[in-house]
Amino acid sequence: MPIDPDTISQLGLDRTIEASVNGRVNGAKNKPEWDAAYHPCAEAYPADDVPTGEVTHFEEWVSTDVYTGTQRDMWVYLPATKSDAYRVVIFNDGAWYLGRKGPVRATAVLDTLLHQNEIEPTIAIFINPGRPDHHVKPPIASYNDLTAQRSLEYDLLSPNYGEFVFSEVLPFVENHFELRISKDPDHRTLCGISSGGIAAFTAAWHHTDQCTRVISHCGSYTDIWGGHNTPSIIRHNPRKPIRVFLQSGENDANTPFGNWSLANKAMASAFDWAGYDYKFEFGTGGHNLDHGGAIFADALRWTWRT
Repeated sequence: MPIDPDTISQLGLDRTIEASVNGRVNGAKNKPEWDAAYHPCAEAYPADDVPTGEVTHFEEWVSTDVYTGTQRDMWVYLPATKSDAYRVVIFNDGAWYLGRKGPVRATAVLDTLLHQNEIEPTIAIFINPGRPDHHVKPPIASYNDLTAQRSLEYDLLSPNYGEFVFSEVLPFVENHFELRISKDPDHRTLCGISSGGIAAFTAAWHHTDQCTRVISHCGSYTDIWGGHNTPSIIRHNPRKPIRVFLQSGENDANTPFGNWSLANKAMASAFDWAGYDYKFEFGTGGHNLDHGGAIFADALRWTWRT
């Protein structure tokens, strides 16, 4: 049920969280033994005969009216095989997914799957959060302006991030490379970890005419900017045509904002109750991409299945 504004204020739900509460501070802790069993999937190691797509780096990209006063890094991957209408996958916190020696190695996986004729020609856009030239209100006092900007873009439950991606980033990519991205929302996927995971789902939720496929790794469905309400939103509203691959682990983050393991279980329960097309992989790992990278190719196969 709704909470009236006076009660929200009385409970302090409209205030920035103190940097330390009950002797606890924000931050995810990871131990190597939690993720020892996880390694990049086999598809992240393409054979020598697999054609390699091309990656273009845009530094200090500023072409946004949604997030004015920011600049960011962005990379665009074009596959070796051309198409009249590419499918697209957009990665939040793009640098974490792009690294050729990282836990995911997304472009290598895409190269392999395309070479094996398991996917259609797909471009990938790796977007980093903006670097602001102004002060940004943080959800917790320990955040600096850079971290607060990431949270502003990713954690809010508003349509803004989706508007940024679909109305600004995709047209820029199409114009710069003189290509066409399929307008079929089933051919567009948003992917992210942590706050980037909830950003992927929220963007699809508000823009199902633009995107209906989501891959969420250790998603922050916790009380950063009200994200803990997402399971209730799913339960309270008519089912939307969104297909979601959800991943978390026993040792996911536990902070003043909430418990990520429980939050992702609540999301899976809400999807199940509301009749969504979803898959939930719950492992032993921490708040990172190790488990997500180990199953990344299978996540794409499941998400993109006909």
